[in-house]
Amino acid sequence: EEESVGAPVLRSSNRSDYRPYEIVKQPRHVPEEYKPKQGEIDLGTTYKRDFNSYQVQPVAIVRPLERKHIKKGKLDTVPTYKDDYRAWDIQKTELYKREQTYSPPAVKFGNSTTFQDDYVPQEIKPRQSFRPSSVVKRSTCPFDGDTSHRLDYVPYQLEVKSSRPREVYKPTSQPFEDLTTHRRDFQGLAGETAKICRPAHTRVTQRAHFEGSTEFRESFQPWELPPPEVRKVQEYVPPAGAMQSDSTSHLDYVPHQATRVLPIRPLSHRSRNSDPFQGKSTTKEDFPAWESRRQGPVKQQPQIPAPSGRFEGLSTFRCHYVPHELVPTESCRPLQVPVKSSAPFDDVTMYSTEYVPKRREICPASCPSPPGYVFEHTDSRGHQFFRKVTPVVKAF
Repeated sequence: EEESVGAPVLRSSNRSDYRPYEIVKQPRHVPEEYKPKQGEIDLGTTYKRDFNSYQVQPVAIVRPLERKHIKKGKLDTVPTYKDDYRAWDIQKTELYKREQTYSPPAVKFGNSTTFQDDYVPQEIKPRQSFRPSSVVKRSTCPFDGDTSHRLDYVPYQLEVKSSRPREVYKPTSQPFEDLTTHRRDFQGLAGETAKICRPAHTRVTQRAHFEGSTEFRESFQPWELPPPEVRKVQEYVPPAGAMQSDSTSHLDYVPHQATRVLPIRPLSHRSRNSDPFQGKSTTKEDFPAWESRRQGPVKQQPQIPAPSGRFEGLSTFRCHYVPHELVPTESCRPLQVPVKSSAPFDDVTMYSTEYVPKRREICPASCPSPPGYVFEHTDSRGHQFFRKVTPVVKAF
C-alpha cells in the first residue's frame, strides 16, 4: 500500500490569535442647509464711531519760488569779500642767502696720497711649477718581467689519469611497464565538453586613415633626415674541416621498445549512449520535494468602505459663505498739493545779522622798515633782529 503524503498546513501565530470582529459603519455628518438671516448687515466699526473728521487745510511749502535769472547786461557789483579783503602794496623781500664765491681750480690736482708715497712697486717673478711633466719617458733598460709567482712556482710532473672503459648497454627483453597509479585508478567516463561562456571578442577598429589636423601634426613638422650610414659587413669565411654535430645525448641515448601512450581525456565528440542517465543521488532520495504553494500576502480588510459616485468637492466654507458687497473706507490723509505764496522770500540768516567785519593786521616783517621797530644787527645766517620802540611818557 502506498502512503499518501499531504502538504503541511502553514498557520501563523497571527492567524491563530486574531479573531475578526464585526465592523460598524460610522455615521456621516450631514451639514445643515444655510439659511440667510433677514435684515441688513451693520457695517459700522469703532473707528467710524469714535473718529470725527476735521477740515484740514493743505500745508504751506516753505521752499521759495524758482526765479529765472535773465541776463540783460554786465553785472558790476563788489562782493563783501573783495570789499573787506583788499590787496596791499607790499614790496618783494630780498633773499638773504650768501653768494657762492667758490670757483673750481683750473689746475690739475697734483698731490700724492699716502698709499702712493708708501707703496714701492716691485717686479713680480712667476713661481716655479713643481708639477711633473706629462711627457712619457721611455727607459732604455730591458723590461724585468719576473714576478713572485714565476720565481716561487715549482712545476711538478702530473700522473697519467686512468680512463674507465665505457660499459656496453644491454637492453632487456621484457616489455616496458608504463602503467601508473593514476591510469590504474582513473576510469575515464564519456561526457560532454564544457561550453565556453565567454562572449566573443569583437574589436572595433577604424581602418580609415585620419586626415584631420592635430596639435602634434602642427607642432612637429617632418624634417629631412640624411640617409643612415650603412656599415660594411665583413664577408663570412666558413671554417675549414667538417663539423662534428654529435652530442652526449646522441651518443648515450638508447631507444626502447615501448607502446604509444593512449590519451585519457574524454573524446571531444559526443558518444551515442542509449542507456538512461542515472541522476539519482543521496540528497534527492533523502530530501524529496514537497508540494507547496506560495503564501499570499495577508491583507487587512478595510473598515471604511470606499465611496462610490462622483466627488462633489463642496466644503463647509463654500456652503456657509455668502459674499457681501464691501464699501471702501474713506481716507483721511491730506492731499499732496503744493501751496504757492506771493510773499517775498525771507533770506535773513544769523550769519548775515551777526557778522562783524574786522580789519586785517599787516605783519611788520613783510615791510623793509617796519614802523615802531629799530634795527639792531644781523646774525651769521642772515636773520635781521629788530627792537620794539616803547613810547616815553613824561611826568608833569
